[in-house]
Amino acid sequence: MKFTFFHLMPYRPLDMVERHKHRAGWVVLPNALYDPKKGAEEYASYIDQLVYAEELGFDIIAVNEHHQTAYGMMPAPNLIASALIQRTKRVKIAILGRALPLVNNPINIAEEFAMLDNLSKGRIITGFVRGIGNEYHATGINPYFSHERYQEAHDLIVAAWTRPGPFTFEGEHYNFRYVNLWPRPYQQPHPPVWIPSMGSSETIKWAAAPERKYPFLVTFSGRELVARYLNLYREQARQYGYEAAADQLGWASPIYVADTDERAREEARAGIETLFNDFLVVPWEMLMPPGYTSLASMKNTMKMRKSLGSKTRHSFEELLESGTVLVGSPRTVREQIERQRDATGANNLVAMLQFGVLPDELTRRNMDMFAAEVMPHLR
Repeated sequence: MKFTFFHLMPYRPLDMVERHKHRAGWVVLPNALYDPKKGAEEYASYIDQLVYAEELGFDIIAVNEHHQTAYGMMPAPNLIASALIQRTKRVKIAILGRALPLVNNPINIAEEFAMLDNLSKGRIITGFVRGIGNEYHATGINPYFSHERYQEAHDLIVAAWTRPGPFTFEGEHYNFRYVNLWPRPYQQPHPPVWIPSMGSSETIKWAAAPERKYPFLVTFSGRELVARYLNLYREQARQYGYEAAADQLGWASPIYVADTDERAREEARAGIETLFNDFLVVPWEMLMPPGYTSLASMKNTMKMRKSLGSKTRHSFEELLESGTVLVGSPRTVREQIERQRDATGANNLVAMLQFGVLPDELTRRNMDMFAAEVMPHLR
């Protein structure tokens, strides 16, 4: 297996009493609750954790993009990636991912990734997402065009990376007289593209297409949903006439490891519950704005993912029981990962070892134990 250390960079000093006077920690949460001095310290701690992951032997370190939220302080993940390039030597750096429909000039994204790929001498992994519904409230982009803009922006970026320029690009949403990328990517034909997803059927079909075969990562899901969506990807690949490789499949999960199951649960509880109940949860109208997805996909998502669109608090025990989070002794966590790997054939595990308000000390201890007691047994 391959192991990614993934970070959301939440704003841990958030006043939770004030936070719950507002319907979400996204878009409508007043930015007066952000203290720049405390935020600066958070950035420094989080970047140190990502750099430390290289020392521990992780294959990949990863960041992502969110806007106007205390849930994740990375509206510009490429800036974080640039800082990480300068402080690391060998580890791959994944941006999981850039929200393509939210930009009006995808060439800028192509340029930024090409620059990062050159600066790192080929250590960049790109992740392309549509962005969850909240992002459309934050940017004012019409969610009805989400799929169209995503696919067209993707096609433009890949063309910019791979076609000799200058050339003209004419689409429904993006039109450019000159596409002529300087610099070109360091990796040829272009950096790897991964697709993180909450399990959209349209995304699975698109990512698995033979001309792409993009690695597909299931995020924030219980064990049954992870198996369901990854096996749907495998079945889609068979319908396309090929067998999905293990490296095309992966999942992401908050993970906490301690000496015993009891200690792990005690130490992880506050971080897990704040992640899901204070930072992540949003009303359905924000998560799934009209037009964002097909009616069939919306119904399926609402049925399968009640926890993400409900204001009801979800207990640590519920999240543990469903396998949405992996918490326990090294043996317990290893066995849970092994079962999921055996059920799906997935080779990529994206480990979120800091989550919610989990403090630096416990995060560092969690990273140490996961790297020493879990990773070597599963490689």
